[in-house]
Amino acid sequence: MSLTHERHPQIQAETHLAAAFPANFLWGAATAAYQIEGAAFEDGRGPSIWDDFAATPGKTYQGHNGDVAADHYHLVNEDTDLMRQLGLGAYRFSIAWPRILPQGRGAVNVAGLDFYDRLVDTLLAKGITPFATLYHWDLPSPLQSKGGWANRETALAFADYAEIVAQRLGDRVANWITLNEPWCSAYLGYAVGVHAPGMQDRQAAIDAGHHLLLAHGLAVPRIRAHTSSQSEVGITLSLTPVYAADDRPETQRDTALAEAFGLGWFLDPLFRGKYPDGLFENLKLAQPPIQEGDLATISTPIDFLGVNNYSRQLVRGAAAQPLADQCESVSPVPGACYTDMGWEIYPHGLRDLLVYLHQAYAPQKIYVTENGAAFQDSWDGNGSVSDPRRVEFLRAYIEGLGEAIEQGVPLRGYFVWSLIDNFEWAEGYNKRFGIVYIDYPTQRRVIKESGYWYAALLSAHRDLHQSA
Repeated sequence: MSLTHERHPQIQAETHLAAAFPANFLWGAATAAYQIEGAAFEDGRGPSIWDDFAATPGKTYQGHNGDVAADHYHLVNEDTDLMRQLGLGAYRFSIAWPRILPQGRGAVNVAGLDFYDRLVDTLLAKGITPFATLYHWDLPSPLQSKGGWANRETALAFADYAEIVAQRLGDRVANWITLNEPWCSAYLGYAVGVHAPGMQDRQAAIDAGHHLLLAHGLAVPRIRAHTSSQSEVGITLSLTPVYAADDRPETQRDTALAEAFGLGWFLDPLFRGKYPDGLFENLKLAQPPIQEGDLATISTPIDFLGVNNYSRQLVRGAAAQPLADQCESVSPVPGACYTDMGWEIYPHGLRDLLVYLHQAYAPQKIYVTENGAAFQDSWDGNGSVSDPRRVEFLRAYIEGLGEAIEQGVPLRGYFVWSLIDNFEWAEGYNKRFGIVYIDYPTQRRVIKESGYWYAALLSAHRDLHQSA
């Protein structure tokens, strides 16, 4: 049974909004393994860099970790029932590498594969299309001890891991994402140190970025070898559109630098087979250790591009040319509204980004694989969580998707971030993104007003096209 606005009369059917999307448009929600699964020490799972990072004093909010998280590992049936109730057409989840290969390579932990096997079968039985992400930041610790993504061997290990998973699930999973947000893995993990593994080495970040891209390129044919000809393989990037705050020449210069660093660093190798001209020189770093054939491997054609977007960057030019990762941003933006993460709410940004990607890189298909907002949600202790700001956020951003489709963008689906509240990385459990509230002491799930709104939108979309 699907939830509708009848359950909450204040939720109005979004018929006009739904009409902007074609009949085959895929509506879903997304999560990630370390953020929701828990069961960190069960059934043979090995440690990951996020277990290590969270165990390091001062790295996460109040020392929070993913040991239990939302206990999804034990509550799969309840959570997939929620997905069905919400009317989701698809569910994007990630597979925990340390559950499959506790050492990162070598002996396979069959119990880990069994868990995802059950998850996929459960989704399919409930009419939900699985989108599997192979890497969402939880690198097995033994690989980090050998250099992690700064070591080329990790890319080779990832390709082996991808093939192992595809061999097991490829007969039922038709949609594959190799990596989630490699920019974050490389820069936030190796240069800034606010994400695992917590390093502060800008050159290591550049090397890690190259090896992440290489891992993707090596994995694509390995996945395709064990899936049907109808299956599709892509990658998900965190992409933030860059805007100039004024028309001064120095602002135009710095906007181009910020675009090369935030967008081109990963998009250009994937779609153009090269890194942005002058990027590494501007960063005052050596180019990554590119070997012969690497860029051809990285630019192996993909079936779709996954786009994660939450905000924009508004650049104000400096008197002296900055490094590309140190361009000045306007913050706060006068008159702007912000989420609980301190990110500006700018709905036109996602629309503009999608149009830009279509025009500049021409991916065959695009999915918005993450989009959402954190706010201070509170549960009334019964069955209600009012989050009108999230409803407003989702409506405005989704309106922009319809406008992008009108401009020819090959957008095929949208995944709200996130299905349920979760461990929000360094922010611990202090930030809530879910359209379903988690009461962590009891693990009770409570659908938020935004969840009911999203269900009403999906119901309206189905009704429109069933009656057409």
